Amino acid sequence: MGVIAIIAALLLEQWRPLGDLKDYFAWLAAMAAWIEQSFNASEGRNGALAWAFAVLPPVAAASALHALFYCVSPLLALLFDIGVLYLTLGFRQFSHTFTELQAAIKGGDLERAQELIARWRGEPALPRSREEVIRLTVEEAILAAHRHVFGVLLWYVVLPGPSGAVLYRLASFLRRRWGALGAFGRFAERAFYVLEWPAVRLSAVAFAVVGDFEDAVYCWRTQARAWTDRNAGVLLAAAAGAMGVRLGNAVQEPGGTQPRAELGVGASADIPLLDSTIGLLWRALVVWVFVLLLFAAARLIG
Repeated sequence: MGVIAIIAALLLEQWRPLGDLKDYFAWLAAMAAWIEQSFNASEGRNGALAWAFAVLPPVAAASALHALFYCVSPLLALLFDIGVLYLTLGFRQFSHTFTELQAAIKGGDLERAQELIARWRGEPALPRSREEVIRLTVEEAILAAHRHVFGVLLWYVVLPGPSGAVLYRLASFLRRRWGALGAFGRFAERAFYVLEWPAVRLSAVAFAVVGDFEDAVYCWRTQARAWTDRNAGVLLAAAAGAMGVRLGNAVQEPGGTQPRAELGVGASADIPLLDSTIGLLWRALVVWVFVLLLFAAARLIG
């Protein structure tokens, strides 16, 4: 049932992509703000309680509803899973920004590309070279694809019903929302790190399998530890090695030039890399779905 729900949700999203999710995220932001105001006393313990209050009820509800629908009819449970995955899983939830950036870069409109990458990263527009814009675009696309697709896939398969998909996406949202709040946000950061640890490494393996395996593994083992966010470093280093390109390096930030470790090997980032990135992500998705199909077949045979 799980593999059917995943394939159906992906196909549904390609056929009828979700529209503007501003209202949905505004509701989540309002909920997170209310919980923060209710619990935040600048203590780590309160942050853990707030995280549990925000995450556990929806996760439990998703699991309970799946079980209830399954008792009535397995088809109802399948439709419920597809609906939840449709909201939590998919390329289209970030790909419109990537497509706009592709068009701007290929059309030579660097100013427009600078504005778009700044909006995607949640920062003021900064003057950047074309290579820097391309590098940041590829990095954001890889991270977004992992967090919108591969991470959701793993936890959907691991936990009952669609509860894993709900858990992962809520944890990701709260990490972004509360991560900068000191002691209060520390638990949200740690919880998401734990969820990310296996998901990132499975994504990195998928990138290695569909790309240059030797370079992907080499970059993962030798370069990831130099990245500030270790999980993101594993993901980006493996992807850069798989595509034979160099990512990372210093970038302009609002506070000045930010030094960053170099990731990957080979050529500098250029326009063809944008298409290569989409190809890598789609091939990795095919590998994920194929592995899930094998897993489902093995369970049926067993």
